[in-house]
This record gives sequence, structure tokens and C-alpha cells, in this order.
Amino acid sequence: MPASRSRYLCAMAAALVLTVTAPATAAVARTNADNAAGAAGLREVMFVGNNWEGTADVLKSSGDFAKIGRINVVPDKAARMAAINGDLIKWIYFMAIRNGVGEGHDQLVDDMYSTPDGKSVVVSRPSFADVVSINLATGAINWRFPVSGYRSDHMAVSPDGTRVAVSASISNTVHVLNIDTGAQIGSFSTGDKPHENIFTKDGKYIWNMSIGDVNTSTDAPWQDFTKGDRKITVVDAATFKPVKVIDMRQRLDAIGLKDYSDAVRPAAFSPDESKLYFQVSFFNGFFEYDVASDKITRTKTLPKNAATSDDRTTFVNDSRHHGISMKPDGTKLCVAGTMDDYATVVDRATLQEGPLVPASKPYWATVSGDGKSCVISESGADQITAIDFATGQKTVSVPVGDHPQRVRLGHVEADWTGPAAH
Repeated sequence: MPASRSRYLCAMAAALVLTVTAPATAAVARTNADNAAGAAGLREVMFVGNNWEGTADVLKSSGDFAKIGRINVVPDKAARMAAINGDLIKWIYFMAIRNGVGEGHDQLVDDMYSTPDGKSVVVSRPSFADVVSINLATGAINWRFPVSGYRSDHMAVSPDGTRVAVSASISNTVHVLNIDTGAQIGSFSTGDKPHENIFTKDGKYIWNMSIGDVNTSTDAPWQDFTKGDRKITVVDAATFKPVKVIDMRQRLDAIGLKDYSDAVRPAAFSPDESKLYFQVSFFNGFFEYDVASDKITRTKTLPKNAATSDDRTTFVNDSRHHGISMKPDGTKLCVAGTMDDYATVVDRATLQEGPLVPASKPYWATVSGDGKSCVISESGADQITAIDFATGQKTVSVPVGDHPQRVRLGHVEADWTGPAAH
């Protein structure tokens, strides 16, 4: 390609307004698939997606979180790049991702879940606009599903482990796939730029949070209207028909927070699913939402880091604090203060935070397999860090690959240590 044309198209790519989202979070629920794991001779593990590297590290799910193996999640990279380079529109979107939020890097793994039999891991790959299933024994691709539009994003797996929902952030669509075959079971429309997905623990409903245009520079409160249609869409997981739409703008206005963003980011349900705890763009804190009364019941503002600029345009994809998970017994929350470079455990009853544990741009918060620790991904330090729920103190950090983001519990076969072929 001539240099002049390349520069021109890169300029077009940089000008595109598309959402390449920062990580968002929800607690990993214990599922029927987990209960079957022991009987099947499986081992519970923790998958860590290294977004810029195109790998996933597999760690012990508790204790010292020692590394077990690594997966290449882009074994077909040459084929995917050939397809992108042969399609001008795909190339423009691909370059926009690389030169925008990627800071010169491709977005190669966003989310991942293992299959109930522990034989495969399903991965969403934003830059390649797809979802793939990778055989854990061989490293080969089982199936590939191209999403509508030009970018895939967050996923969720059903409690029985048979279905996976993936956000197609450019087409405002969520696809629901058979986790074993990759066949689409159904889909539904969302607000602008669908992001996090959560299945209810009975598997009957899917909650999707759309976050709007988070990569624009129109970040002042008075410019909020430019961010698009942001809402929570709740659908029947069997029919994919909407059963409820929640616009947090009205709920925030009702408690006098008209200048706060209504873009719901990471979220975590209480164990009985009566309360939803969620973060929004630009805010160093989170909210408690009562599902039955349809109201925001409490607001928690967390400390700011004095070294962090209050200039909203410097926040990664509009997120100041981005990552929230809940201890399985519902007594504690763990919050990743992304731009403030810390994580903290918060008492759910009092909303009092514990020690501020230093962390380098933490992008996610989840729960260890034994439920005793919060685990955050430190994208700025290329490591994961465990924080004890009981004390609020750091217990261990483990090096992983380049720019870790999503962290998910899953299963592999008991003797697995990595693919035999790469």
C-alpha cells in the first residue's frame, strides 16, 4: 500500500468514533457446571487474558495462584490479518482500535470462559471482531463466530455452562451462542455500545449494560447528551425478548446527581440478586440499586489519588474506577480504582472502605476459587494481585502477560499444563 494512502486511511481510522471499552466486571457465580467439575476429574483454574499479547495465562484459582500454563488465543492471526487487509472497512476499524485505546497495540483478547467439560476455552477477540473456541489440548480453533459489526467485547456464560453471550459493541447487539458449537441460539438489541453481560443465577434472564461513546473527548457533564443511548436491557434468556429497560439517568436525577454519568460499567449482584452494585463513567465510587423498588438506595464515594488528574479526558475510556466484585457470602465488595491506582475491600453493610492497596491501573476485579480473596488485574504492571477479603491486605502478586484485563474462573482437565501443539 502506498505510504500516502496508508497515512490517509490511518487518519480516517483515528477519526472514527467507535467504542473500544475498558474493562468492566461482575462476580463469577458458582454454577451447576462447577458442581459437576469434581466428578469429571477437572481442576478449577483462573484464566487471565493478556489483551495486547494475545495470550491467556492459566493460574491456580486460589492460594499462591501459581502459573499452570499458557494459551495462544490467536493461532489464526495470519489468516485474520489477511482477511482484514483485504477489506478496507475492516482495516479502518482494526487500525482505529490499534491507534486508539490500544496505544499502538491490537486488542486480541477481551473475555474468556471454559466449557463445562474443561476441554476448551471460548474467547472474544475485539480487533478480530469474533468469538473463538480453542481446544485446550492442542491449541487449535474448534469454531469461530464473527460478530455483527466490527468489534466483540464482554461475554457471560449461562449458569449451566451451555450458552455464552457476547456483546457486539458496534452493532448494538448481543449474540447468544451454543458454547460447544458456536451456533447462534438468538440475539437481542441493546442501547449504544453494549458492554457487560450478566446471567441471573437461575439462568432465566440476561442483563446487558450499554455504555455509549466512551472514547470521545466530550466529557464535561453538560456534554453528557453526546454519549448516546445508555441503558440496562434485561431480556428473557429463552426468548431474548426485553422484559425491562432501566435508564439510570432518571434514577440519578431523582437523588440529585444530575451531573453524574448514567453509563453503567462493571456491576455485581448481591447473592440474592435483590441489589445491584455498579460503577459509572468518571466516578470514583459506586452505587447500590434496589431491584424491587427500582431505586438507587446508596452512594459510595471512594478516595481520590492526589496524583491522578481530575481532567476527565485523561481517563481510560471515561472510567475512573472500573472493576467490582463481591465476596460469595455478600459481606464484602472489592473495587478496582483504575485511574487512582489502588484497589480496596469495602464492607457491604457500612460501605466503609479498607486499606487502599496500591495497584498499577487495575482493570478488573473478581473472586478467587475459594472465595477468600479478591483478584485484580494490574494492566500497568503485567500482573494479577490477590487481596484478602478478611484483612483488606495484599497477599500475593503473580506476573502474567502484556496488559492483563479480564480474569475469569474456569476449569481444565486435572493433568493439563498447556497445549501440546502451538
